[in-house]
This record gives sequence, C-alpha cells and structure tokens, in this order.
Amino acid sequence: MTINPRSQTGTNLLQTALAKPYHYRRSGRYYLRLRPQGTTTGFFTLSLRTTDKATAMTISQEILSTLKAYHFDNPAATWEELRERLIEIAESCLTMAHGDSSLVAYEMIHDEHHEALREASAKLPLSVNQQRAVGKALEIIEAAQERLKGRPGKLVEIVRDLKGESCGTPVALSPSLSVLPSEPLTFKALSALYMDEHKEYAGAKTVRDTTSDCKTISEILGDLDMKNHTREDMKNLRAKLLEGRTASTVKKILTRLSTVMKWAVNNDYLTKALTEGLKPTKGAESSRKAFSQDQVKALMAYAKALPVDAWQRWALSLGVIAGTRIEELRQLTKADVKQIGDVWVIDINRNDGKTAKTKNALRVIPLTDGAYGFDLKAFLEFVQGADSRLFSLGAGRFSELLNGLIRDVLGVKADRTQTFHSLRHSLAGALKAAEIPVGTAESILGHASGSISYDVYGAGSAVEVGRMADALGKAFSIAK
Repeated sequence: MTINPRSQTGTNLLQTALAKPYHYRRSGRYYLRLRPQGTTTGFFTLSLRTTDKATAMTISQEILSTLKAYHFDNPAATWEELRERLIEIAESCLTMAHGDSSLVAYEMIHDEHHEALREASAKLPLSVNQQRAVGKALEIIEAAQERLKGRPGKLVEIVRDLKGESCGTPVALSPSLSVLPSEPLTFKALSALYMDEHKEYAGAKTVRDTTSDCKTISEILGDLDMKNHTREDMKNLRAKLLEGRTASTVKKILTRLSTVMKWAVNNDYLTKALTEGLKPTKGAESSRKAFSQDQVKALMAYAKALPVDAWQRWALSLGVIAGTRIEELRQLTKADVKQIGDVWVIDINRNDGKTAKTKNALRVIPLTDGAYGFDLKAFLEFVQGADSRLFSLGAGRFSELLNGLIRDVLGVKADRTQTFHSLRHSLAGALKAAEIPVGTAESILGHASGSISYDVYGAGSAVEVGRMADALGKAFSIAK
C-alpha cells in the first residue's frame, strides 16, 4: 500500500498527533495501523512489506519517527528544533545495518516517505521553517536511497552540512520544493535508472532492444544534463539519428526516448521531457513488408508437401495462421497447445522460463482448421509425438533456418524487408480486409490493451476465444 497522509475519513495524519500504533499480521506479512489521538476513526494502514517481525518493528519505528520529525502539529517549531530532528534521521539512514529483506523494504518505504512529504509541502499550511525542513528531508530520502545502493557520499555530505551549519543562518527558500539531485544527470544515467526498474518485468528481447536504443541516444547526447535540456537539444538529437538511418528506425528510437523521458518526469527525476512531436512522419512507415496472398499460399503449399513430422511444416503453418513472433513460436511446448471450449489454441505465456516481448503479448490464439489447407488433426499428432518443446533448435539457428527457407521458397531478397515477421503483417492485413474490430485484431496479434482476459479458467474465456476464432475464420475465408 502506498503511504498517503490522508486517512480513510479525510483527517490529515501529518498535521495530527498520533495515538499508540497498532501492529498486526495478515497472510504472514506485518502491517502498521495509525490513527489520530482522541478518536477511534480516521485510521490508515501501512504494509511493512516483510514477514520478519524484527525487521517489521524496525521499519515501523522509522516510519513513526519520520512522521513526527517535522512537527507538523507545531507551526511554531524553530529551525533549530527541526534541524536536530533532521540530523537524527540522516544519521540513522547512514549508519543503520541492513539485511537483504530490509534493503528491499526500506527502498520502498523511502519512496513512499518522499511522496507523502511532497504532498504535505504542496497542500498543508506549513510555516517557513517546516517547508525548509521538508525540502531538506527530501534531500535526505533521496540520498538514503543512494546509500542503500552502496553510494553513501550524498548522505555523508548532508549530515556534515547540517551539523556544521550556524543555527542562525538565514535561508532563501527555493521556488520549487521538489528537490532534485544537484549533480548533472546524463541520459546514460537516466536510462540506467529506467532499466533497473523495468528489467524484472520486460522480456529478454525488450531489454536488449531498449538497451541498444538507449546506448545510441546516450552516445549522441553525451554529457548533456537532462535536467537542463532544451527543445533544440532534442531536435539536434533527431538530426543526428537521421544520419545513415531510415526514418522508421529513428521513429522507433525516439519512441524509446519519449518513454524514458516521460517516466523520468513521472518519477521526479526531470521537470520536463520536450519530446512531443519529435518523431519523423515522412518515410517513417515500417520497412517490413507483408507477404502477398499469393506468397502466403505458396508458403502453405510448400509446407503441406513436407512430411507430417517435419518441424518446418508446422513452423511455417503456425506463422501463417496464428501470426506469432518467431521467438513466441520457437518456445512453444506441448502444454501450450490446448482446448478452450470447443476451440484448439496455442497459448503464448511465460511458464517454465519462457519469455514474451510484453505483458500484452501473453495471449491465446485460435487454430483455424482448413485455413490455407492447415490440417489441425495432423498438427495435433505432431504435438503428441514431440518432446516437451515442439521445436528444439536454439533461437539463432531456428530464425536462420526458417527465414532461409522462406527466401528459398519465395525467392525473396535477404534484405530483411520480407522475413518470417512479415507473416504477422499479412495476418494483420487479412483481419483488416475482413473488417475485424481493432480490439479483436490486437488481441490475436498480441497488441491488446489488456481489456480482455484469456485465463483458461475464467468464466468468459470460451466466449472470448470463440469470438477470436470467428474473426480468424472470416479473415481466412475472404483471403482465399
């Protein structure tokens, strides 16, 4: 649960003295419940994000000391009183020992403290001294996050400055109370922060592509401080990218730039992105071309002539009738071929160590018996006789052989304008020609918005799969 200074009844706990906290455990995890003094309502609950009692109690004490540190219930608090509390918190963040569980927990707790303090600064009628304390507290929290990653330098400097500062020193408040790190923030450093947050959830190919695009951008932007970047910097970046690259490639890279920059703004690393309208439009269409219907029919005619136990027969056939990405196809297992209601499908998932490009790529795709001559019964016999995986080759070899086969059968050039991936474009074109609703087509191709559930145990799953099966049947009947 995200820490929020607003309680369930609207009371602002950051302005109010707190009653004795209450701890409890649910499903093995510890929680802290807080409420204002003098009332039995207005409580709110914080997850301590740990199943270890000692760690939970330590985190709880840290939360309570942080909420009390700023004298939000005492507008008359002097800067000297607030400074002493800030020193205590900073020293605690600097010297506290951590285990693996508390490292993870404190990283999240610091993020939540940061959010709560920023909201307090923006919304509460705080005194000048309190606002000054909030600004310094935000610096402390950001530095504490760095310390959790083994970089204590910022926190050491803050402690030294707070202790060495004259109590009577006047301070001019910054126009912005959202404190950003003082050192330059390059795109290389920014993209590393982005990747660190997203790498756990992204597929291997997405990680590779993102890393490659960000490296290209970083090499051009160099030491530019992204906190001070201008629109002219972004336009110069686009001009450099267009040197020796197609417009479609540049569009892809700039889309990645926009994603990282917007994430940085949303996470308070930057105050602006300046990437809107940057992507080129002229010549930006994909260089990948769909196969014509004659080419698709030629591939399927070739596939049907292959032996029933030949993996090439079914790799080509599934590419045509299901529009899978090549790596989705290569990773299929026997368990991924199943029935939902009366419809046979292939299930694109991340089970057993498999990867997927995005979460929207996780889907089921109906198999259309008879489409371009596809023999469902023969395919199921092939599946039954296969080992755990339907295709045993590694990624590089599988792609090399399958794309080479397509070139041999169709006589297309090895310039990557027509490859196995072009079959996805062909299927997309067939769905469009059949006037299939965009949402249904996206669901089949793995570009879904996430509005449709494909849980095989879901009550409506058979209905949804039936709808996709009907759409594919219509598209293939028109394409004949």
